[in-house]
Amino acid sequence: MHNEKQKGFTLIELLVVISSISLLLAILMPALSAAKSEARALVCKSNLHQLLLAGIGYATENGDAYVSAASDMWDSSGLNRWHGRRESLDEPFDPKKGPLVDYIRNGKIKECPGKVNFVKGQNWDANFEQGCGGYGYNMTYIGSRLWQSRISGIQAWKDAYAATTHVAEIASPGKTLMFADTAMANDENFLIEYSFAEPPFTIQNGQVVTSFYMSPSIHFRHRDYANIGWADGHIGRYRIGSSDEKNIYGINSNDVKIGWFEPIDNTLFDLH
Repeated sequence: MHNEKQKGFTLIELLVVISSISLLLAILMPALSAAKSEARALVCKSNLHQLLLAGIGYATENGDAYVSAASDMWDSSGLNRWHGRRESLDEPFDPKKGPLVDYIRNGKIKECPGKVNFVKGQNWDANFEQGCGGYGYNMTYIGSRLWQSRISGIQAWKDAYAATTHVAEIASPGKTLMFADTAMANDENFLIEYSFAEPPFTIQNGQVVTSFYMSPSIHFRHRDYANIGWADGHIGRYRIGSSDEKNIYGINSNDVKIGWFEPIDNTLFDLH
């Protein structure tokens, strides 16, 4: 009989293999993370596309008038939104009771799959727009008539929120934002769902007021990009622009990836 010696790895060889595997993982992990992020962005884009089709479908069947963003906003009751309805302020909006329910697959606003640290539950003060899935609507120019001049008196303001823009009033649908990835920062550690895509500047008596900025709400959660849905039905990805303004809550929005894309003005929100 031959006394054969069984071969095995030496400690040094084993350490070399482990080091090689660790190096490969270090190289591959960022790529895998980027691939996962891209996949989430694509699902988010699909959700946004459903909202665009719902908004366009609603207008088609309602005299070419777009859905109201917040028909009861002037009364401060906060029970009606484009994405749902609720019976009290401390409840999330119910999409099954919203105006777009017949135009969305399964009647439900899908939540963005991006890993967003949205506050869940809590009362109205902490989470006043919960239920919109992390998507916002262009209320100022499409989901209302706040852009009109000579809004005077309580009834006129109520009508401005309840009535909306008509399809023919948008001169360049491919350059007019309709829906977007949105959020609002009212705390340094958490974000809340926010259902409006705010333009940089407010409108007063039909005029753009550039003396101060609105609180931004477009959320660049996909590796510093946001999905933007345009009134002609197409979707684009845009990088966050440069801005260091604090919002109404005293939070520097850019620190939590909330802001506007370039140009930072109202030209890609308005009807021109």
